[in-house]
Amino acid sequence: MLFLLIGTWWLYKFVKRRRETQLKQNFFKRNGGLLLQQQSSSNEGNTEKTKLFTSMELEIAADNFNTNRILGQGVQGTVYKGMLADGRIAAVKKSKLVDEGNVEQFINEVVVLTQINHINIVKLFRCCLETEVPLLVYEFIPNGTLYRYIHDQTEEFTITWERLRIDVEVSGALSYLHSTTSIPIYHRDIKSANILLDDKFRAKISDFGASRYVTIDQTHLTTRVQGTFGYLDLVYFQSSQFTKNGDVYSFGVVFVGLLTGQKPIRSTDIEEDKSLAGYFLRAMKENSKEEEIITIAMLAKRCLNLNGRKRPTMKEVAFELGGIRASIGPQN
Repeated sequence: MLFLLIGTWWLYKFVKRRRETQLKQNFFKRNGGLLLQQQSSSNEGNTEKTKLFTSMELEIAADNFNTNRILGQGVQGTVYKGMLADGRIAAVKKSKLVDEGNVEQFINEVVVLTQINHINIVKLFRCCLETEVPLLVYEFIPNGTLYRYIHDQTEEFTITWERLRIDVEVSGALSYLHSTTSIPIYHRDIKSANILLDDKFRAKISDFGASRYVTIDQTHLTTRVQGTFGYLDLVYFQSSQFTKNGDVYSFGVVFVGLLTGQKPIRSTDIEEDKSLAGYFLRAMKENSKEEEIITIAMLAKRCLNLNGRKRPTMKEVAFELGGIRASIGPQN
């Protein structure tokens, strides 16, 4: 009788474990695991970088996704603070239910971030695909978004050279994506909410779900329009053709936001002033800027040129901003 009970218990455990394994395999396939393997194998030298966390590892790290670990919630999912087995603090992004329509976007972010190594781009540690919803594990960035830094402050907004440093860092990271990586990358959703600030208020570009690789001789992408209203290049919006100049325009909106403290979409009765870009360009025409920021303001204006071909490249922007900051010196 005892042997029968023990045998029944072991059989139950075996069947349960087998079901759990099968369920994890099904989740892995549904969450794009096969697509990730395919894309990783097609990118030489990145197999090592795309190792996966197990669900148990992340449950331990995030204390079973306890609500007191929540860092933030948004339309794409919930972010939890966790501690990995090696002691690193991490941000664990638990996506909302993934359907076939956005699996490719999720896997795209994983693949893009495994190609990147830059101090001003958020680092992806690994991901987990064997859970009901996929999990992304990033380095922990403690000071929130640039959007909150600019717009949620109670004190009066003043231009400081600390904000110029952030512009230098973001432009440098975009220049790296466009011209330094082995395969150029267009971000396609640059905005202040996608720029994080670390413990030293250094900028970190995040959210690469909409990003795309391009060949060196490729001048544009023809895609369904994606991005955020107010930051979206009008040329791209009208033609569905995205070039690297689209990232320059979006950076220009972020740049102007740091200069003025204004949001990308403004409440005003003047139609042409409703977008921050329109407001800024109109203000520039009135030539009422302080002498000390005129050079910076003119560079921002060039980034927002409605003719994309007349905009500077991100490499040129980064070079000019670096030169301006060096000439100003370590002011605050």
